[in-house]
Amino acid sequence: MTLVVAHRGASAAHPPGNTIPAFAAARPLGADGVELDTHLSADGVIVVHHDPVLADGRALGSLRHDEMPSDVPSLAEAIDACAGLHVNVEIKPDGPDALRPALIAAVTSLLASFDAPDRFLVTSFSDAIVDAVRALDPSIPTGQLTMIDGRGTDGAFLAAIRARGHSAVNPWFGHVDGAFVERAHIAGLAVNVWTVDDVTDMRALIDIGVDAIITNVPDVCRGVVGER
Repeated sequence: MTLVVAHRGASAAHPPGNTIPAFAAARPLGADGVELDTHLSADGVIVVHHDPVLADGRALGSLRHDEMPSDVPSLAEAIDACAGLHVNVEIKPDGPDALRPALIAAVTSLLASFDAPDRFLVTSFSDAIVDAVRALDPSIPTGQLTMIDGRGTDGAFLAAIRARGHSAVNPWFGHVDGAFVERAHIAGLAVNVWTVDDVTDMRALIDIGVDAIITNVPDVCRGVVGER
């Protein structure tokens, strides 16, 4: 059955998401998991925020966590709010280069501290980031985010992701068709598509066998999964 993953939590109900209220609302709205974005503060706290800067332009990497708005949670706080859910932790590659190794190490260490690290999936658009997480702790599942047009790829692209030890590929949904899903499954990869809010698209993706749909409207997606 296709899983429902709430993009930045229940972000349509609690815009713009990546907040404690958005994460806490995900499960009651039918989500099986959440997807969230991580950066590192100047004092070494993993913070959950989509962009490397705040709305006022201040860079997250130049601020202590207690200098940020109160609605920017730490990753530990976000995971607590996601009790009972799978958590897809995206490590963003667009923060300061100097902080990236510390961010990778901090995320890996925190997730490894939980009794069930397979509750998590760490993803990134950066090959180097997910490979580094995999090297630090292979017990934590990892996956590759991609904008590559899956309809034009052969099995070698997907087999290479699997050969690096990763268990999932997270493509943009518009680049996915049934042949791509079949090739990914043959390679041993789950296919988690993003970001899908249209009911017609949801139905089509479920019918071709995607493993998870990342969506801003988990309640809508839950209804479509139930109907299919």
